[in-house]
Amino acid sequence: MFSPLPTPLQMNGWDRAAINEIGIRGEILMENAAREAVATLLSEFGPVESKKILIIAGSGNNGGDGFVMGRQLADLGADVLIMHTAPKNKYKGDALYHLKVAVKAGVQLKFFRAADKVSLPKSDIIIDALLGTGFDNELRPFAQLIVEAINLKKDESYIFSVDVPSGLNGLTGKVHTIAVKAHATVTFEAAKVGLVLPESKAYTGKLIVRPIGIPDYVKKAHPVDHFLMNNKIFEIIPALTPGMHKGTSGHVLIIGGAPGMTGALELAGLAAIRSGAGLVTLGCPSGLASEVSAFMPELMTMALGSGDHWDDQAIKDLLPVLKDYDALAIGPGLGRTEGAMNLVEAIVLADHPPAIFDADALYALSKRTHLLPLVKEDTIFTPHPGEMGRLVNKSIPEIESARIETAHKYAVSKKVVMVLKGAGTIVGCPDGKTMISPICAPNLAAAGSGDILAGIIGALLAKGIHAMQSACMGVYLHGKCGLYLNKKFPHRGNIATEIANSIPEVLKEELC
Repeated sequence: MFSPLPTPLQMNGWDRAAINEIGIRGEILMENAAREAVATLLSEFGPVESKKILIIAGSGNNGGDGFVMGRQLADLGADVLIMHTAPKNKYKGDALYHLKVAVKAGVQLKFFRAADKVSLPKSDIIIDALLGTGFDNELRPFAQLIVEAINLKKDESYIFSVDVPSGLNGLTGKVHTIAVKAHATVTFEAAKVGLVLPESKAYTGKLIVRPIGIPDYVKKAHPVDHFLMNNKIFEIIPALTPGMHKGTSGHVLIIGGAPGMTGALELAGLAAIRSGAGLVTLGCPSGLASEVSAFMPELMTMALGSGDHWDDQAIKDLLPVLKDYDALAIGPGLGRTEGAMNLVEAIVLADHPPAIFDADALYALSKRTHLLPLVKEDTIFTPHPGEMGRLVNKSIPEIESARIETAHKYAVSKKVVMVLKGAGTIVGCPDGKTMISPICAPNLAAAGSGDILAGIIGALLAKGIHAMQSACMGVYLHGKCGLYLNKKFPHRGNIATEIANSIPEVLKEELC
């Protein structure tokens, strides 16, 4: 359900361990990588016989991959030219070994001297083997000229990057100045963290992961701490049983609602029941109970307090019954009044079921920071970047520029499950692991979408699924709903209710 996402440094560690601890020669791993890259190119582009292929080989191991690919492609009948950016006598190790093999095999090579202007020969395919996973800085002027020249050829040549598009940071997915914009990228053994982040998509094109023979023993001995969610995550949903009934399917209590903001509470309730919760109760100020109960007869309503705002009586009404529920979600449409914040404080201090703190509940915690150390371990927080910014006193651009680091640090320091929403949602876990959603779905960019996510996670928690798994499953299912709706609304226009109503359809596609 989670695929490992090594950082570039961790991937290098896997390589070294395979070589030094297992005894697999580096030349063999490079041969394997090139063979898989060529197989991927054939699968994506088609036959290469008589095709003009330009390979731009950098000075490191990425260039070594290019030398092997050139030899293999020439054997397939391609017209190959390798332009290498370092003199032959500057190559070392595995790259030097394969450079010599390519020369002996008769592959055409040409030294790519630094110049004020770079001109590339007309080619059917350009293979970018210039820079590898270790790149984490600004491109040097000559490398920048090469990347610019490659990108200018995109309309007439098929651009294929090896491991990481040159200029892209394999850890952060960021680009300092410019990076190769590939039609496809092949990366080896596992995707690097930066390659799966939304901002990298414009550069990687289609991302394909191919194995090169790193033993599982190495991966287990040198574990990573970033993971990518995948379809196997649906396996955590409990199987249906003939004897199940509403009382065994989980009872979710969702607390929220304020004048003019009952819709958020109602949407969260709709999502919870669409996600399979047996019972869903919406807790709101008593003055709003009639409005809330009219939304959907399948949702129960708990009237709290004596008016249409949160008051001390609402707290007194709520606390004795908290233990009767399997999961709690607080925040949708809650409001930011003093009474609402008092309610959040009372819940933090109370004995409550597994919980999600969302929306205005997070606002309350950002204002009453003395409560944060008292939040129960494994409680789920679901902020968007603005809410996250309030929690850590940073701007939205600061949050967006370091999403993984922000979610990771907060989760570990506060011992909560941090769901930092957005394209490629990040789930930071108290144990230091970070889970990343591969899904970017513009159809989820709709008012109320976050309330739907809170309801989905609440239903999963109520089934007894662990908080981390509930958060990841909720994020992934929510994302799949966005992709599902894109088929019907290719230019958006769907509403949050349709996100919730698509949940059973998505589960049908994935589980049946």
